[in-house]
Amino acid sequence: MSLQTIARRYAVALADVVTAQGIALEVKEELSVWEEMMRTNPELLEVFRNPTVPYEQKQRLVNTLIERTGVRPVTANFLQVLLQNHRLADLSEINKSYAQELDRRSGVVTAHVTTARTVPDQSQEALRAKLGELTGSSVRLQFAVDDDLIGGIVTRIGSTVYDGSVRTQLQQFRQRMTGEQ
Repeated sequence: MSLQTIARRYAVALADVVTAQGIALEVKEELSVWEEMMRTNPELLEVFRNPTVPYEQKQRLVNTLIERTGVRPVTANFLQVLLQNHRLADLSEINKSYAQELDRRSGVVTAHVTTARTVPDQSQEALRAKLGELTGSSVRLQFAVDDDLIGGIVTRIGSTVYDGSVRTQLQQFRQRMTGEQ
């Protein structure tokens, strides 16, 4: 089973619990702090990845860190379940899936927009509105600049790509002119 599939299962289960309690965003923030703590302390991540470190030692470490970070009981329980199932080292992927699950439940989609130049704020809002109409959802925009595009815009929402770049238009034109398909 892939890590994404496993992460999604944990994320959905956690979302079910915390949504019912009305603390989904608070738990998301607490887990983000833990993810950052593990990312900035590679030794800590290695302890949780290393099968030669005894479980009891890992458990003591997790309990100490839970105490120091002062997370909610739900977050503490979730972290302990991850430890028991040898998934604490996968927290980054689980957090990513959890954020996606919360977005899905609240009707938010993320659009990854790539352009040749930085997009002005007014144009960003117009694009957000247009994509909102297209998807029927609230849209969160993430921008990237790619000088190779020449001009135009490439937008990816989930697995759907809307490619209006000059580069792609030129490639299609070249294919039509040379008879390639």
